[in-house]
Amino acid sequence: VQLVESGGGSVQSGGSLRLSCAASGYTVSSGCLGWFRQAPGKEREGVATIRRDGRTNYANSVKGRFTISRDNSANTLSLQMNSLKAEDTAIYYCAARTLNSCSGTLTAASYSAWGQGNQVTISA
Repeated sequence: VQLVESGGGSVQSGGSLRLSCAASGYTVSSGCLGWFRQAPGKEREGVATIRRDGRTNYANSVKGRFTISRDNSANTLSLQMNSLKAEDTAIYYCAARTLNSCSGTLTAASYSAWGQGNQVTISA
């Protein structure tokens, strides 16, 4: 399984960014995937996940601002981030669960395949 992220960058508070994750060796349409982030000095935290049946799960801190989606034809996962805040600054990771069960948990330990991470910086 290989996950390659793109997008991210730097924007001002209130702005928008979009992250994408291209998967190989893994079928996004039938998979269990998520976006996670890690800020300096903090543990990696779940941001949003999507289950095989399309159900999504979001951290309370991003509900109403972030949207996770997948493009089955392109085999990619995306994260649209709107109304960004300084506290959203972190390295963002795409992750996939390779076991059969899929609850959509935001727990990082439940995901075994990870992208390289992309820096997202929000300036006040």
